[in-house]
Amino acid sequence: MSTPQRPSAATRRVIGVAPPPGREPSPLDGGLPWVSGVLAAVQAVVLSLAVAVVPAVAVFVVTSADPSNAGVLWTRSVQIGAGLWLLAHGVPLGPVTLAPLGLTAIAWYTTYASARRSARPTPSAFLAGLATYVALVVLVAVADPMTVGHVARAVPGALAVGAVGLGTGMLRRGDSQDLRHRIGGPWSTLPAWLRAGAAAGAVAAGVLVVLAALTAAGWVLAGRSQVAAVVHGLGLDTIGGIVLAVAELGYAPNLVAWAGAWLAGPGFAVGAGSHFGPDTVVAGPLPAVPLLGALPTDLQAGGPSRLAPVLLIVAGLLAGAVLHRRLASARAWEPAAAAGVTGLVAGLLVAAGVAAAGGAAGTGRMAAVGAAVWAVAGLAAAAAALGAAAVALPADRLVRAAVRAAVRRGVRRPAADVTESSASSAERREPAGTR
Repeated sequence: MSTPQRPSAATRRVIGVAPPPGREPSPLDGGLPWVSGVLAAVQAVVLSLAVAVVPAVAVFVVTSADPSNAGVLWTRSVQIGAGLWLLAHGVPLGPVTLAPLGLTAIAWYTTYASARRSARPTPSAFLAGLATYVALVVLVAVADPMTVGHVARAVPGALAVGAVGLGTGMLRRGDSQDLRHRIGGPWSTLPAWLRAGAAAGAVAAGVLVVLAALTAAGWVLAGRSQVAAVVHGLGLDTIGGIVLAVAELGYAPNLVAWAGAWLAGPGFAVGAGSHFGPDTVVAGPLPAVPLLGALPTDLQAGGPSRLAPVLLIVAGLLAGAVLHRRLASARAWEPAAAAGVTGLVAGLLVAAGVAAAGGAAGTGRMAAVGAAVWAVAGLAAAAAALGAAAVALPADRLVRAAVRAAVRRGVRRPAADVTESSASSAERREPAGTR
């Protein structure tokens, strides 16, 4: 019986080599990096545009036998779907400027997924992909007769969606170490208190989004009977109900942003002259849209609802806990400065969300929909800064040491003044002949 031979050293070394870092395989590996960015942007535009156009075409096909649709070409449904897709990028659709943020989120996700799957994580791929994405959005705006007069409005929205989607997608790839180093290098040169404050500000804004989502869900549950009544009054068939449900989901994130404005205190408006806030509700005539049936009523205003802004302080306290864990302060003033940065970042993020969720839903009084951006952002920033400071400052050892030193100096100073005053009095009482 032969003895099995041991593998050679070379074989053992090959077997023992660690596998390469895991990443998503791409069919574009080996090509020019910028080409991968271009193709990823094209893929993202096609996928997200299909999400808006395909349902519109399907509705046209189903309703094409209706006599009221006689003479309407199928290209009209394509124009409507493309117009909604452009509206999600900030391009007005006639008098409507209220963007469906749900569709914006889909556009971002398709860009993110395409970049993570196909784009090479290099600066040239990112810039080429971003330029391609913006160019394609502008091209669609030029080709759609409903938006051709607002082509310039396509650039900012396309830049925002494309940059965030492509950037996050590339950074999530397993072979993005070089790109992460390029970004992390300048970021690491910033002061530690500035970086910790920025991260805590993002946490505060995220907590506020969660609280707003829970509040919006509570509104939907409380107003489900009103929503059902609106749906029943519309008398929709199955296809119409499905289309309406999809459209409602497109504006669900807007309702969350309005709930955040409600929590902050200033509230929001759905139509000129209306006001939905924790203190009072003034609701004017509203369109027959089921989602609007979930808006808070005057029965939910006042009383405990007035304490809703306190929840922003809770978000600030959680951000303060994150700030304390991330910041190893070298000077006593750094926690206070970091808390200020926390409020600033949280306020800017809230301002961006509230601004994106507002606009015009039509003409007349419906031209005013949304919240006062800077009033909401200012209150959110103040609450985040105060909450973060309430946790981070007492927990920091340098701050505690500085406070103790200040207290000791304050105690010693009056004692020294008393001693000096006593000595002066004794000198004045001492007879002149005894000196």
